[in-house]
Amino acid sequence: MNIFVGSLPFSIEEADLRESFEAYGAVDSVKIITDKFTGRSKGFGFVEMPNDDEAQKAIDELNGATVQGRAIVVNKSEPKPEGERRSFNGGGNRGGGDSRGGSRGGYGNDRNSGGGYGGNSRGGDNRGGGNRGGY
Repeated sequence: MNIFVGSLPFSIEEADLRESFEAYGAVDSVKIITDKFTGRSKGFGFVEMPNDDEAQKAIDELNGATVQGRAIVVNKSEPKPEGERRSFNGGGNRGGGDSRGGSRGGYGNDRNSGGGYGGNSRGGDNRGGGNRGGY
């Protein structure tokens, strides 16, 4: 059974988490999710236990338990339905959304833009796809 463990203290190590669950039975794997840029724990992880009965006992006993001063959340990890996965090419106005006041450049695009060859955009932080510098 795959078990979700949340509200973990940021300082906890995978070995400590494994130890907590091994009190209830065999543990196949332990993974604390970390930020890929900072390497810091995101405060949750997953524990894989081969025996469902032992896993259920661990969930029942550890859910709400205090670990290093924090009450942890422990429950069965349900796989996300296929349609709900987060898409990385959309959302959040990252890929071309509304670039407030961004100029598209281009040759001699007059209309008071900072145009020309990749000119400056007037507004915002240009995250949305302004300044494409067309030809």
